[in-house]
Amino acid sequence: MSVDVLLGLQWGDEGKGKIVDVLTPEYDIIARFQGGPNAGHTLEFDGIKHVLHTIPSGIFRNGVINVIGNGVVIDPIILKNEIDQLIKLGVNVKEQLLISRKAHIILPTHKLLDKASEIAKGERKIGSTLKGIGPTYMDKTGRNGIRVGDLFEDDFKNKYQQLVKKHTTLLNFYSMKVELKDLEKDFYDGIEVIKSLQSVDSEHYLNSAIKNGKKILAEGAQGTMLDIDFGTYPFVTSSNTITAGTCTGLGIAPNRIHKIIGIFKAYCTRVGSGPFPTEEDNETGEKIRQIGHEFGATTGRERRCGWIDLPALKYSIMINGVTELSMMKADVLDQFDKIKVCTHYLHKGEKIDYFPYGINNDVKPVYIEMDGWNTDLTQMSNADHLPTELTNYINYLEKELETPISIISVGPDRKQTIDNSIAITE
Repeated sequence: MSVDVLLGLQWGDEGKGKIVDVLTPEYDIIARFQGGPNAGHTLEFDGIKHVLHTIPSGIFRNGVINVIGNGVVIDPIILKNEIDQLIKLGVNVKEQLLISRKAHIILPTHKLLDKASEIAKGERKIGSTLKGIGPTYMDKTGRNGIRVGDLFEDDFKNKYQQLVKKHTTLLNFYSMKVELKDLEKDFYDGIEVIKSLQSVDSEHYLNSAIKNGKKILAEGAQGTMLDIDFGTYPFVTSSNTITAGTCTGLGIAPNRIHKIIGIFKAYCTRVGSGPFPTEEDNETGEKIRQIGHEFGATTGRERRCGWIDLPALKYSIMINGVTELSMMKADVLDQFDKIKVCTHYLHKGEKIDYFPYGINNDVKPVYIEMDGWNTDLTQMSNADHLPTELTNYINYLEKELETPISIISVGPDRKQTIDNSIAITE
């Protein structure tokens, strides 16, 4: 069998967790391939909302194995808290969760370095979640990092102390006081939890599963426009959030990848600093924020809101090789008489329909207006019953993006999901 990939096409927060949860019954294994606890994947069912930060979003489906891949960075404290909550809900974490031995560990000092670096940037700060993600990836590429496999070695504590010593020197440079006593207690408690779980050479495990006919869904975190290479640099995350990240983050060859499912909102949001051409920093943006509950699942910060951006989406689809789309939060636009779609940018005196290098605040969006549907979508379950205005919106996006929209989400619950693939094949 092959591997399908599911990832975000905007600046994160597209709703990946929900769709992974919806699709999980079709798969044997869900594997997270990059990022860390800066992710917040929200799932809702049976009237309860769940937020996952590190564990793949298939964990609530019995009998499905969830793998934290080598491309993920793990905070033992956050992972322990996440596992404690799942156990309270009756999830058999020890049977359903595997962790790559090559995944890197976030130290308490990584988080302090993240905070110190962001403070030092002042007005040029990138809007980090301060979870220690960037410094951990820096140690990974600097060949100083500590991996899950190291936790079982006799010299683990020595490696830890050596890395903390290096971090303390850097923190002194930032004039930041280092108080590790309480943080280290929780850290070591988390380490013991990780050691109690199943750790594997995930590249061997996953490739063996492929040979044995297992179906695998690779789950991304953040979004394409936050990719370290192809996002709005430097206002990006520290990993490859795109399809290529599946290969390096799980040890899967490119020719093993089959479907690539791109997730996007019917509008657009962004958390933190950085360019956002279609942002509506006004009553319209606030209306979207309040209806859509656009507050970060990880940080609680207000998300910046605006209209859908086709040049950015086309760019994301191209970079990822997307084969089908899932449109999220269509219901948030239920109360808008008119809906804007950005079709082009005005950039350096030129009208363009692509995403340029060095995009910044001098880029102006060019819009068309479409009729809103003014209909409550949250109770709808069939694509044939959707209002004409929404169908027109979907058809327009499919034509412009040259990619079919197979799923339409009309609410946060897993049941509020419409399969549009039948309409596509007819």
